[in-house]
Amino acid sequence: MAASVKFRLTATTSVSVTTGNENPSPPSSPMNACRNGSISTVPPNTRHTYQSCSSAVTMDGFETRAIAKLTDDGMIRSIDHVTSESPLSIVVNSEKHGRHELGITMRTPGHDRLLSIGFIYSEGIISSTEQIKDVEVGENIVEIALSDGALFDPSEHCRISTVTSSCGICGRANISDVLTERNEELDERMRIRLETVTKCLNSVLERQRVFSKTGGSHACASFTSDGAIERVFEDVGRHNAFDKLVGSYIEDGGGAQSVLGAFVSGRASFELVQKSIRAGFPIMIAVGAPSTLAVDLAKEYGLTLGCFAKNESITLFSGVRRVME
Repeated sequence: MAASVKFRLTATTSVSVTTGNENPSPPSSPMNACRNGSISTVPPNTRHTYQSCSSAVTMDGFETRAIAKLTDDGMIRSIDHVTSESPLSIVVNSEKHGRHELGITMRTPGHDRLLSIGFIYSEGIISSTEQIKDVEVGENIVEIALSDGALFDPSEHCRISTVTSSCGICGRANISDVLTERNEELDERMRIRLETVTKCLNSVLERQRVFSKTGGSHACASFTSDGAIERVFEDVGRHNAFDKLVGSYIEDGGGAQSVLGAFVSGRASFELVQKSIRAGFPIMIAVGAPSTLAVDLAKEYGLTLGCFAKNESITLFSGVRRVME
C-alpha cells in the first residue's frame, strides 16, 4: 500500500460495506423453492422461463434465477435474486460527423438517459445540456443529437470494443484519451469529519435496494458535509452508477456537485477519480482500495480522496485539508 495519511484509527484492507465481487451479500433465505428439483440450462438473456420452476420475474434492477445451494445438509433448489445486466448502445449524431456509436456498455437497465448524458459529459463531448438537441431512449439504445457546440471527435470518442461492467475505459486506444482536463479548480468550501463518513456509509447501505436483494450491484452517491445523502444510483458496473449520478446533475443544470462529496461502494479506480474530478466533486470517499494512478490523479487536481472507509476510520491519500479532526 502506498504511503498515506491515516485519520484516527489505522485502516486495513478489510471492507465492511461493499458491493459486487468484493464482498457479495446474497439474501439469507431462499424464495419460492422449485418443487421437483430440476433446473434447466438457459441462455443468459433477460427474460425467459425455467423448466420446472415458476417464470423468471423481471423487476427494476434485478431478476429471479433458479439456483441450487449446496451445504453440509445437502442440496436445496430455490430461486434467488440476481442483478440485471444487459447491453446499452450509446449513439451520438452530429451535423459535422454524422451518426456514430460511441460503444456498448454492460449496465443494469434503468436511468439510461442519465447514464448516457453522464457518460458523454465525462468523456468531454459536452460541457452542458445546452450542447444536446435531443435524447431518444429506446430498448437497450440511447441516441443523442448534438448541437454544433459539442466537442465530438469520432477518432477520440468511439470505442473499439465493448465497455464491460467492470471497466469503464476499456476500448480506448490510449490512456491520454481518457484524461479530459478540468479547467476550473475544485471547490475548497466543503469540509467533512469522520462522523460524516460514518453517516454516509450507513445511509447509502440503507438505500441500496438492488444490493439488498442481490448482493451484486455497485452504488454511487452524493452527500453533504454533514453526511446526508442527496442522490444514490446503483448498477452492475461502478462506472455506470457514477455516470448516472453525474448525468442527474448535468441534466439539472450542473454546479450543485461542487459543494458535495461523491461516495463509491467499491474501490477507487482511476476512471472513477477522473469522473469525480471532471464532474467537480471536491471529495471522493471509497469503501475499497485506490490504485496508484487514482491517487496520483487525485493529488494532481486537488481532490480529497479517502479510501478503506469504515465506521471507525478512513485512510486519506490526498486532500487532507478538507477533513477535520
